[in-house]
Amino acid sequence: MSTAPPTDAGLLTEIDHVAIAVHDLPAAIAWYTEVFGATVDHRERVDSDGVEEALLKVADSYVQLLTPTRDDSPVAKYLATKGEGLHHIGYRVKDSGGRVIDEAPRPGSRGTTVAFVHPKTSFGTLIELVEE
Repeated sequence: MSTAPPTDAGLLTEIDHVAIAVHDLPAAIAWYTEVFGATVDHRERVDSDGVEEALLKVADSYVQLLTPTRDDSPVAKYLATKGEGLHHIGYRVKDSGGRVIDEAPRPGSRGTTVAFVHPKTSFGTLIELVEE
């Protein structure tokens, strides 16, 4: 995953996930199960990001429910300032461009490699670039 500007169109291959920040992960999972019949496809604690996630499979993508595991995590700060709701969108990519937050691509959940694009360069939306 490079940080150079894109050299061709079509770098986004799919929507990987829509991430929703929640205070109570078990309650959010229960709600999605009861209302939509969704089931958890993958669950993981990502200590480097200070979050626990549950991925609910929707076609070839996921709804990613995120809750903080420590007070200094970006998701904890988001919840404290904005409350629960849409945190970011993850796109599957072949390669990436734009101003990334991460200095270098890093391991993500499910064995992926990820980098975040700063919202100031993407029309106010935090974007996670995901390579499988």
